[in-house]
Amino acid sequence: MNEEALLGLDWYQIWRHLYHLIIAFVLAFPLGWDREKGSESGAGLRTFPLVALGSCAFMLTAIAVLDSTDAESRVLAGILTGIGFIGGGAILKGGASVAGTATAASIWNTGAIGMAVAWDRFEIALVLSVLNFFTLQFMPVIKANAELPQEGKDA
Repeated sequence: MNEEALLGLDWYQIWRHLYHLIIAFVLAFPLGWDREKGSESGAGLRTFPLVALGSCAFMLTAIAVLDSTDAESRVLAGILTGIGFIGGGAILKGGASVAGTATAASIWNTGAIGMAVAWDRFEIALVLSVLNFFTLQFMPVIKANAELPQEGKDA
């Protein structure tokens, strides 16, 4: 990259986008950490932050270059569909048991975290992250103590 192109960059926008991407990463990290330590699936410390980063980046790009909320909503729908596909890969069926549904749902939620951050809706992203982490950490204990019928093994 030549010096003229480097000087022509909008450094304010670069730092603003970096700020958003770091927040998305930080909010997704605990979810990836939980899945990494508690599961044998491939989704964990790398997948969750990358899903948040990707969804945030796609929305930041859409917000910057598209000129209508209709176009932005199509990008949002595409992100949700793509993340659903990634989450579907985390679900494993073996005989009568199904595993990975909590991981798949968490991946989808992580995409929502990234999109909320891109829209400066940090309060939504924070609540989604905290509630998702709480669900992954404490619902298995509550479920085991309540002796509820099993939905399937979900690591």
